[in-house]
Formats: sequence, C-alpha cells, structure tokens
Amino acid sequence: MRFDVLTLFPDIFDGYLGQSLLNKAIERDLVKVAVHDMRRWSTDKHQKVDDRPYGGGPGMVLRVEPVIESVEEIQQTDDGPGRVVMLTPQGRKLNQKVIEELAQERRLLLLCGRYEGFDQRVTDILQPDEISIGDFVLNGGEVAAMVLIDSMIRLVRGVLGDESSAVDDSFSEGNRLLEFAQYTRPREYRGHAVPEVLLGGNHEEIARWRCEQSYLKTRERRSDLLDE
Repeated sequence: MRFDVLTLFPDIFDGYLGQSLLNKAIERDLVKVAVHDMRRWSTDKHQKVDDRPYGGGPGMVLRVEPVIESVEEIQQTDDGPGRVVMLTPQGRKLNQKVIEELAQERRLLLLCGRYEGFDQRVTDILQPDEISIGDFVLNGGEVAAMVLIDSMIRLVRGVLGDESSAVDDSFSEGNRLLEFAQYTRPREYRGHAVPEVLLGGNHEEIARWRCEQSYLKTRERRSDLLDE
C-alpha cells in the first residue's frame, strides 16, 4: 500500500515515519509513504500557496493551482493513479468500516489542508473522498493523515506480528464490542490482582470470560454499538 501526503509542512512527518510499526513496515517494503511539499508547485516567487478569500473574511485560503497541479503530477508516477482523500472536518466521519473500505485501495493521495481550507474548486475538480476524523477542528490535516495511515497499515498483511490482532480489535469488521481488559505481570499490584480465570490455562473459560467482559464494557460505555 502506498500513501502520498500533500502538505505545507512535510517536516511534521519526519519523526512519525521513523517510529514503531510504520517504520518497520516501510523498511520491509510493505508500506510506502511519500511526503510532498505543495509549495513546490507554487508559481509565486516566495512560494506562497494561499491568498485572501474573495468576498472578505478572516484567514487565508489555499489556492487552487498548486493543489491541482501537484495532484496531477503525482498521479503520473510509476505507481499509477490513486484515490484522492481530502482531510476535512466537513467530510464523512472516519470509523473502522471506512478504514476497511479504504484499505482495499492500492494507493491513496492525502490532501492536508491548512488555514481556512481549500479553494472550493479543488473539490469541484478533483472530486476527492472527504474524510473527517471527528467533530472538531485541527490546525491542519497532517495529524488527521497520520491517524488514517496508522489505522490502515494494521490491515496490511504482514505489518502486525499476529494477524489476529487486527481481527480482534474493537470496531473491526464483525466485531461491534469494545475490547476486553488485558493484563500482564506482576500478578498483583497495590491490591489489584489479575483475574484468576486468566491464570488457570483453560482456554475455553478464558474465551468466555473475555467475551463477557467485552459485552459488559460495551454496555457500560458504548451501548449505542449494541443497538447497531
């Protein structure tokens, strides 16, 4: 799977790409992430890519030309065209179902907005899949792009050490329950002990206990999932 991230602040991704599972997936050539500075496609001598909005109002708007031309050029690379995703609070809300849908794509181009957002003609021309990670506003789309990448790479075969981890995750396909409680050493800490059922080695009892715990946690915290 390949991700092309279009941003005004490419350095934000340096630390993220060099850590944890994502870095290992990149090193093993399971995932590719290319970060592109949209300023490269600016025709302004100062590499400006934003301007004041027509009609007045606060803030600045990302201009249409550098965004469209950067996407068109990147789409022509050897890996072939990909699905264009715009990270915006106006998009459809990201959930596991959407993640699993997007994971079917071979390549995604992620547009990270800034300031007051994109010129409307970016949306009109590119017809991107608009995605929101929640009902709140960020300073830019970079963090949202990281959330999208982080959740999607878990579904790429070979990225996780145990393939069942992604299947058992909360919200994964067919699983509408929150994940059960997990424990490790020590067996007791400050009066809090590991449940005895997990120590007995009876896998059938452990599976039953985990299922019950998932149900109870979901009923307590996210009863709406049970309604679904």
